[in-house]
Amino acid sequence: MAESRERELVQAIRAELAAIDPPRACCRAAERAGLGAAAQGQARSPVIARLAVRLAEAEDGASGVAAGFDWDGARDHCRSAWLRGRFLAAGSLSLGARGAHLELVAPPQDGQELQRRLELVGFATSSRVRRGRTVLTSKRTETILAFLRYCGAGASVLEIESRLVMRQLQGHLNRVLNAETANLERTVATSARQLALIEQLEAEGRLGQLPVVDRAVAQARKDAPEASFTELATSLGLSRARVQRAFARIESAAAAAAVAGE
Repeated sequence: MAESRERELVQAIRAELAAIDPPRACCRAAERAGLGAAAQGQARSPVIARLAVRLAEAEDGASGVAAGFDWDGARDHCRSAWLRGRFLAAGSLSLGARGAHLELVAPPQDGQELQRRLELVGFATSSRVRRGRTVLTSKRTETILAFLRYCGAGASVLEIESRLVMRQLQGHLNRVLNAETANLERTVATSARQLALIEQLEAEGRLGQLPVVDRAVAQARKDAPEASFTELATSLGLSRARVQRAFARIESAAAAAAVAGE
């Protein structure tokens, strides 16, 4: 179920980006340039194919693709449109419990330039070659979300952020619950050991020989087997340290009795 929801969200992101209608002619040309071969009838999905047709129609039937897009001379809105087209045509995104993963694929001769362009607008990527093509990768969630925003995504990015927050809260809650469970288990184990020692001393008639404070602590433990040291100290009007020292003396007395019995 979780994997299905993540795939649906990725599809929603791509659909949101593909639905953007650039208001400027320069941005439409830039996005067509970013689409590359996808704008010439080689789109990998109907969504991208419809986008390519829509952009071409908006340019009043302009022929060809602006393959020579002047990145360095372009304004930021045109760069954003170009990267949007590049992502839609040759990018992939995956979301999962371990985080996000973004890839942009380019021919070997274009990989270095694409990486440079991404770095110029603040998106660092790692580069590797896979099946003869350059693959630029980012696994930093913050970088990926910033990239999607830069390309024009809005609602879908908010949805991702919402899910990440919920995941972080769930993780924090799990850690708290695990810590509380571990503390409870330690308290129960300690209490069981202490009760066994107290019963041993009582059976041997040695408990009454202990100091008043130790006997009071022993009785408090019998009355509240699951209480923590702090709770016992509060009920007796003692400090936590005095309760701990009392139990240490009880354990020493039980150990001495065991040695004497041997």
